Amino acid sequence: MIFEDDSGICNLIMGSKREEVAAAETPVPLGEAMDLMTALQLVLKKSLAHGGLARGLHEGAKVIEKHAAQLCLLAEDCDQAEYVKLVKGLCAEHNVSLLTVPSAKTLGEWAGLCKIDSEGKARKVVGCSCVVVKDYGEETEGLHVVQQHIKSH
Repeated sequence: MIFEDDSGICNLIMGSKREEVAAAETPVPLGEAMDLMTALQLVLKKSLAHGGLARGLHEGAKVIEKHAAQLCLLAEDCDQAEYVKLVKGLCAEHNVSLLTVPSAKTLGEWAGLCKIDSEGKARKVVGCSCVVVKDYGEETEGLHVVQQHIKSH
C-alpha cells in the first residue's frame, strides 16, 4: 500500500495482513453513534492486527485460564450445548466479560478466518464459535462503545 504523508513524501508499507485489515474495515459516518456489532468488528480487526486474538475453544480456554483474557465472544448459533456451557463457565469463573454474536460465520470473518479478495470482500469464511480478546491493540471509538456496553450490562 502506498500513501503520502504530510511532507508530501510517498511511503510504501509492506505486509498483507495489515492491508487485509485496512481493506475490511467499514468506516462509520461522522456524527452517527456506532452500534455494538460495528464496534465489535472494529475492535476485533485492531486486536487481530496486534496479534491479540485467540480463536476457537482450545486457544480461548488457555487464554482464559491464564487470566490473560479481556473479552470473550460466543456465537449464538453454536449448536453444541457442552461447548457453550464450558465457555460460559470459564468466563464466569475467571470474571471475563462475555458477549454474544449472532453468527459463527460472522465471528469467523471478524476474527480473520477468511480470505479477502481484490474488492475487499470476505471469501472462504470459516465459522468460529468462540473468540477471546487478550490484547485490544489500540484505543478506538469502537473499543469505548464495547466497554460502555459491558459496564451497562
